[in-house]
Parts: sequence; structure tokens; C-alpha cells
Amino acid sequence: MSYPPGPQDPYGQQQQPYGYPQQPGQPQSGYPQQPPQGQPQYGYPQQPPQGQPQYGYPQQPGYDPNAAPYGYPQQAPGTIQANNGYINIAYLGTVQVATMGQRFLARLIDGVVAGIVMGIAMAAGLAGAVGISNNVKDCSGYDYGSSAYSQCLNDQAHASSNIAVVMLGFMGTFALFALLYEWLMISFFGATLGKMAMGLKVVRESNGQAPGLGGGFIRYIIPIVGVFLCYIGALLVYLSPFFDNSGKLQGWHDRAAGTVVIKK
Repeated sequence: MSYPPGPQDPYGQQQQPYGYPQQPGQPQSGYPQQPPQGQPQYGYPQQPPQGQPQYGYPQQPGYDPNAAPYGYPQQAPGTIQANNGYINIAYLGTVQVATMGQRFLARLIDGVVAGIVMGIAMAAGLAGAVGISNNVKDCSGYDYGSSAYSQCLNDQAHASSNIAVVMLGFMGTFALFALLYEWLMISFFGATLGKMAMGLKVVRESNGQAPGLGGGFIRYIIPIVGVFLCYIGALLVYLSPFFDNSGKLQGWHDRAAGTVVIKK
């Protein structure tokens, strides 16, 4: 004998024919069920919380969560940071631009070093000149027009030429020292003794490295060319960082060599 299914009889529930819509509130057998509101939807694509990476979802090409927002300019090498004395250099990051006061003190220290070397060279040159002049004979004791008198005059002329050679040698030695000191130290180390003492360094704006022989020579020779204009040209070159509107304090010699002076 069969009885009608009761409300508590789970086996007596009548199943709807396949393909017919289910009654509201009843589970749809054979179809994915919708979980209650607020519970995880297992088997369905999940929406990640706002601001978190969407794992499993395709990302935008080149997406970087730490990158600057779209539409804002990126900092390129050599970009001045808000004109506040800091600059972005490739492979170095954000560094401080050397002030004109720091650069002046560095030049002053280099001047002291050059003065010491010049004093040593001058003392050696004068000592040689004095030694030559002491060997010059006094021609007053010879009869005028005699062969001995003529030989004495020739000896005096030869001694004078030797003194001139000694003085020119002194000047050439000092010029060579100035060339090698500034050029080679900037080329290989990016700093002279004065800049080292002040914690400054000359670097290439493109890669943050020392200028190298070519860049160091260009940076050195431009002020030297200005020396031939009664030193006014050299003075203008050294003061030219004041005329730089970019905020990098690049002088004309720095622009030509592609360098910038920074604080280490």
C-alpha cells in the first residue's frame, strides 16, 4: 500500500521532468546551484578584493603595480627633481647636484696643490738659472776687440740662452702638470684632490660613470682656450653654471663633455 508523501519525507518529493522550470525556492537538480549571498562561489570565477592583484585574470600588458599612474611622466636619466638640487642619474639613482660654493672650495684646494707644485718647480728653475749666471765671466777684464773679449761675449750669450731654456722648462713642467692633473684625474676618477676633499664627483649624465679620456679632455680644454682671451673666457666658463636654467648647474664645459658635478 502506498501513502502520499509527507512534508518531511525527502524521498517523496516529486521531481520535475527534465527541461521544465523548477518552482521558486526548490533546488534545481542537475544544474549549478547559486550559493547564498555573501558566501564564496565555489566553482565560479571569484572577484578579488579591490586593490589586490587579480590572480588568474589576464593583466594589462606591461602592468607594474609600483609604476607611476598612467598619464604621468616617468623620470628619465638627467631629469632634475622638482628643481630642488637633486637629479636622477642612470645607474646612480637620485643624487644631489654640487653647489657653486662647494665647487669653488674644491677649486681653491686644487689651487693650493698647484701652488705647491709651482713653487717647487720655480725653486728648481731659479736654482738652475742662478748656477748658470754664476758661471758667466766678466768681460771687463779683457781688451775690447780682442779674441778673448769676443769669446767672453759668446759665453755670456750662451749662458743667457741657457737661463731662458731653464725658465721655459719650468713653465712647460707646470703646464704639463696642470694638464695631467686635471685631465687624467677627472677622466679616470671623476675628481681632483680638491673635489675628493669636498666629496664631489664629475660623472657622465648618461650613465653615471667617470668622463673618460675624451670627456675629461673636452672638459679641461674649453677653459684653457678661454685663457688666451686675457683669462676672461676662462672666467666666463667657470661662472657659466650660474647661467644654466635647467637647475643642473652645468657649465659650458660640462655641457660639451656631457657631464654633471654631483655630491657623493
